Amino acid sequence: MATVAEIIATADSIEQAAQLTAAGADYIYAGEDEFGLRLPHSFARAELTDLVQAVHAAGKKVLVAVNAIFHNDRIGEVGAYLQFLHAIAVDMVSIGDPGAIHVLQKESIPLPYLYDGADLVTSSRQIDFWARHGAVAAQVAPEVPYGELVPLMQHVTIPVSYLVYGASAIHQSGRPLLDNYFSFVKDHQERTDRARGLFISAPHKPETHYSIYEDRNGTHVFATNDVNLFGELDRVHALGIHYWKLDGLFVPGQQFSQIVAAFAHARDALAAGQWTSALVADGQHVIADNTPVNRATDTGFFDIDPDEVK
Repeated sequence: MATVAEIIATADSIEQAAQLTAAGADYIYAGEDEFGLRLPHSFARAELTDLVQAVHAAGKKVLVAVNAIFHNDRIGEVGAYLQFLHAIAVDMVSIGDPGAIHVLQKESIPLPYLYDGADLVTSSRQIDFWARHGAVAAQVAPEVPYGELVPLMQHVTIPVSYLVYGASAIHQSGRPLLDNYFSFVKDHQERTDRARGLFISAPHKPETHYSIYEDRNGTHVFATNDVNLFGELDRVHALGIHYWKLDGLFVPGQQFSQIVAAFAHARDALAAGQWTSALVADGQHVIADNTPVNRATDTGFFDIDPDEVK
């Protein structure tokens, strides 16, 4: 019998988190830019405390991103942050840097962690390695296609999470590449953050449209199209993937909540054996109506032949 999935949804505010839990999200994904990557909002500690209390009051859980890459100048702050997260009763943390995992375990902080090594997490052996080192779940890279997910799911020993909707990062640099570029061309820009809505295109490929922005963790570049696996959820469900991740990095407020509600309805329909083509069509309409006009979606790597990405 297939697992009934839990939905992980990013939040850009306490208000949106309330909308998301009402829409059917089981986990609210949040954090602070100093410790987490590519977040819709950087929650200060007082604000994060309020978020956890509000989400718990709604009977749901909080997953906090601690998945930044920590060099020597930053790793010293990780222990205190993890202690803080434990103190406010965060349910789980997402970690990718082995140094941060070492801190978590060396200081014996009783926080369950989801291993999130971004696009490096591509095999059951890697996932099971981190399971032996304390991980309770793992985020599988969105580059892993269905043909590879099938054998992966047959061998993993802990639950996995998979991106079913949202932006997919394809590159990160610790350098301020946008600032460097604008300095080189002598075109001063006041802002290079996500709110600017900047894009780049590959040379001689005008159809490419890569979102790009800078923050505390450097420069982030995203695939031309966002992932939307709504039409493939029957296969995702049959695989037994425990966590469906929806990333609202580029989808504001109520629009993202409507999309999450569509996925939650699909999840419940699949569990009840009520998956229909009409439901798929209705859900796709909701997603199209609420995805920003400057963002297209497709199924990403999901249906690509595994031999094409080796």
